[in-house]
Amino acid sequence: MNDGSAKDKITGKAKEAMGKMTGDRRKEAEGKTDQAKGKAKGTMDDARDRADGVKDSLTGDDKD
Repeated sequence: MNDGSAKDKITGKAKEAMGKMTGDRRKEAEGKTDQAKGKAKGTMDDARDRADGVKDSLTGDDKD
């Protein structure tokens, strides 16, 4: 997980919790959206890493 996705997830959790405590449904929804954004970023980073690994194995450019 990269820093951006972790930041979005943490910020989202905090916003969601604050929204629940104060009864602010909009803030709660923003928090859930931020968490989803962080998860999507993490998924894209994982896919990019896997694609790079496949490319490296096909071209013989292993960096290990």
